[in-house]
Amino acid sequence: MHLYVRDEPRTLMLVTSSEDERRGYPSRVLLFRAAEGREAASKAVVELLHKKDVDLNGVTRLCHRPVHGTLGLLNVANELFLAVVTSASEVGDLRTSNVEPESVNRINTVMFYSLNSATFDDLNMAATDMPLSPSLQDVSDPDRDPYGNAYNNPSTQQAAYDHPCAPLSKILSVGTFYYAALPFWDISSRLEKRLKHKAAAKDLKSFDQRFIWNEHAIQSLLDFRDRLDQTERDELDRCQFIVLAIQGYVGTFKIALPAPPSEGKPIVATLSLISRLGWKRAGTRFNTRGLDDEGNCANFVETETLFSTDDVCLSFCQVRGSVPVFWEQQGVQAFGQRIQITRPPLAQQPAFERHAAQLVEEYSSFHVINLLGQKENEAVLTAAYTDLMRKAQANASEDAMGMTNFDFHAHVRVGGHESVQELARLEPVRNFIERSGFTIADMDLGEAITQQQGVFRTNCLDCLDRTNFVQDIFSREILQIYFRQNHRINEGSHAVWGYHRELWAENGDALSRIYAGTGALNTSFTRSGKRTLGGFLSDATKSVGRMYINNFQDKGKQVAIDMFLGNLAGQELVTIFDPIHDAVRLELAQRMSEYSERRQILVFTGTWNVNGRPPSESIMPWLFPRPDSVEPDIIVLGFQEIVPLTAQQVVQTDPEKKRDWELLILDTLLNRPDSKSDYIILRSEQLVGTALIVLVKSELAPVIKNVEGASKKTGLRGMAGNKGAVGIRLEYYETQFCFVTAHLAAGHSNVQERNDDYRTVVHGLHFQRGKTISSHDNVIWMADTNYRIDMSNEEVRDLIEQDALDALLAADQLSQARDMRAAFAGYEEGPILFKPTYRYDLHSDDYDTSEKQRIPAWTDRILYRGPDLDLAVYSRAELKTSDHRPVFAIFHAQVRVIDVAKRAALREELLLKVRTTSEGESLDQKLQRMTVNGDDLPPPSSDQGAWWNSLDHPDGVVPAIPPPRRRVISTNPFDLDIDISSSESDEELYSAAATLPIPLTPSRKPMPPPPPPKPASLSSPR
Repeated sequence: MHLYVRDEPRTLMLVTSSEDERRGYPSRVLLFRAAEGREAASKAVVELLHKKDVDLNGVTRLCHRPVHGTLGLLNVANELFLAVVTSASEVGDLRTSNVEPESVNRINTVMFYSLNSATFDDLNMAATDMPLSPSLQDVSDPDRDPYGNAYNNPSTQQAAYDHPCAPLSKILSVGTFYYAALPFWDISSRLEKRLKHKAAAKDLKSFDQRFIWNEHAIQSLLDFRDRLDQTERDELDRCQFIVLAIQGYVGTFKIALPAPPSEGKPIVATLSLISRLGWKRAGTRFNTRGLDDEGNCANFVETETLFSTDDVCLSFCQVRGSVPVFWEQQGVQAFGQRIQITRPPLAQQPAFERHAAQLVEEYSSFHVINLLGQKENEAVLTAAYTDLMRKAQANASEDAMGMTNFDFHAHVRVGGHESVQELARLEPVRNFIERSGFTIADMDLGEAITQQQGVFRTNCLDCLDRTNFVQDIFSREILQIYFRQNHRINEGSHAVWGYHRELWAENGDALSRIYAGTGALNTSFTRSGKRTLGGFLSDATKSVGRMYINNFQDKGKQVAIDMFLGNLAGQELVTIFDPIHDAVRLELAQRMSEYSERRQILVFTGTWNVNGRPPSESIMPWLFPRPDSVEPDIIVLGFQEIVPLTAQQVVQTDPEKKRDWELLILDTLLNRPDSKSDYIILRSEQLVGTALIVLVKSELAPVIKNVEGASKKTGLRGMAGNKGAVGIRLEYYETQFCFVTAHLAAGHSNVQERNDDYRTVVHGLHFQRGKTISSHDNVIWMADTNYRIDMSNEEVRDLIEQDALDALLAADQLSQARDMRAAFAGYEEGPILFKPTYRYDLHSDDYDTSEKQRIPAWTDRILYRGPDLDLAVYSRAELKTSDHRPVFAIFHAQVRVIDVAKRAALREELLLKVRTTSEGESLDQKLQRMTVNGDDLPPPSSDQGAWWNSLDHPDGVVPAIPPPRRRVISTNPFDLDIDISSSESDEELYSAAATLPIPLTPSRKPMPPPPPPKPASLSSPR
């Protein structure tokens, strides 16, 4: 493909070449241009068109050689840039068969082209006319920091002709990024995962999110791709306009095996190595160490050894990563290592266990190989690591995790590098190899015969030299086991072991250059099996180079990495306007009634703080308040303090308590009299004591999709989960719901803390693909909000005795916070017709009689917002297990059901309408007229007229509109013409209560009305 530019308006085009089309690519053009106005640096217009619909006369070719697709769009220095792969080379095919090749390309050069101006085009032209990137050097030029000019001092003005994306180009053009060539296959996922999801693996958007480095830059283009119809999507993928890149190392060799020929031909195998570097805690050696609070560790790499013949493929995975402890190295580091552990053990355990849980979830089990020595600093890390691991093992299943400490340097000093091979013969290591095994796949069937059941997690201080040396040993050990079991003749093949050594030496060099700036140490021994004087001198040179680079150049490189990943504060995410499909989508939304219908469902929601106590009474009065209660379609129950909030539970939560409640709920639903439906637990989530359980009728499970869970801590400034929230979102047919349960800050006077907790949850609880609570149309909170009543204990109890709830509600802190829009702005709550739910003596109807005499309050609340929700009942249940009473709300909800065939037909009709052009006009020209105006402003003033002077508002004068007169409503409910009889149902009582006037609250001042608009003035603004 080629890259072209057209002026007026400036448009960049990726165009398939005639050579591409001869190879079977569709004849397509992908156009990019910036939006207009203030959004020109953050919004792009993107169109996928047939080449025949684009006028290519007068365009200029920006790159004199073919390009290989785009890595995405980025906002840099207030301009919008398209990242284009301008040079790539083929690494090889990981498969011996050509039936389904798995080819890999290495990215050599990436250039950034502005959508806003031609300022930097000459610089890009000069760069792409240069020869391909030279081979990597072990030590960078010490006279210049290639990353420093643009980012080390952002306050200083850039030198003339400095490209603002030069540091990004430097990172992406060093030969450590790779992508899958056509036909598309998922290079980011190991063989076992690709086989497990082989149908989805052919979809461009199916990838292991941990390893795609350009996910931030490419996300908007993937969203654009989702809006295309299936045919267009397939053509976009076949053109390979979009490139998904991993960073790390890929190497492969084809080997003629010593086995007897088959059908007159020698048996050929491929030996390959893929290392995938994670990006979630990415950075350079001294800038990024240890662990973060989400359980991500620095320098995390998954390395996969692949040995493939025509019919069988072996896969063996290992991982490496920085010591998963909170630690840093501050100041200038020479040849000594000054290590600082930044958190006490108790504060480290939750993040460590998240890291361990991620490994167990992904790989089934793991065994730590810790290669740190006994020197002071490394010994401190080993002690902290071992202690965290021991505590995690105590709460995990027996075979889930293990650990072996092996002092690499001590063994080398005594027995040389050959002695390190004893590690593979240690009993714990040998047992783990036998238990976890490796993956064997039948490539004819495309199925796994055996699956690897665990990984070694190896680390030293930097996870480079010692780690690579040991992983090479484990990889060799697995291949030897496989050859002994299947092809013993291959065990003695010099070619296999020679290529194996070369792959691991290259792998060590590549990963070391990424993290530390130089090649790996000990690679001379890895390549040759010998320790030589030349290798010793090479290692010494690399050590000096590392010291200089890591101390004086890596800071600028770290900033550039963060910019590419979208981690910088205030960095804007680029969004895309697609004239064709956005216009179709808008009209489809307006004509939704033509291809959809609405159905009503019943949703039961409840919240209960159970005070850390196990079930001890029937919950039937809560789930089914009346004997004739209709069975809900969805049941959502939020719990708080499902476990006692002790330090031990905060560090290591007991999941059995949640299971006890789940069993009780299912048993209650199953044994309910006249039960007509079976229920299943769709999803449950727990954050220490806060738990959320979603149940649905079993027959509805097929129409509920995209179910996700997430949590957010708010305790100890977000460090602890004793307070926080859990959310579960789902789509029922085409309607989105988000359910949230929360436990906010306690304490009568801590109103501001509760408001802060609410905002932390709203902004910090994230589902997949960037979805938040606010992303959903229908949201229901079921929470122990902990808001209290601002009255004395005696006043509150007296008013409760008098059943004077209106007076109590006037002093309710949550109502006040909502009025001031400090929390739950935009949410609704049903009329509160029940007494405060907190705090009772256990198994009693008496409010707190203990020494503390806590003031009763409505701490337990259900709030909601959404056009599809209609509240029917809001009340409480009289269960006495806890010091709180459970609360429930029943909703009638509308869900939209789409007729897929009708929508597809209408969509095709609308697409045809948009693509139809008038005579003499190309589709590209028509689409230029449809470009969005980012500011949504009126046209600018001219000599013929001013924008503010119109027929409706001559001379810009806008008359003030008096507010409508308010209808006077009697404050005496007995004056209203409402019949409220004692025989009515809860739902009828609620409907009647909703029409009652709001109680007078003289303690709260009403919001002042907005001032009337001022008439526009003809004079110039000052």
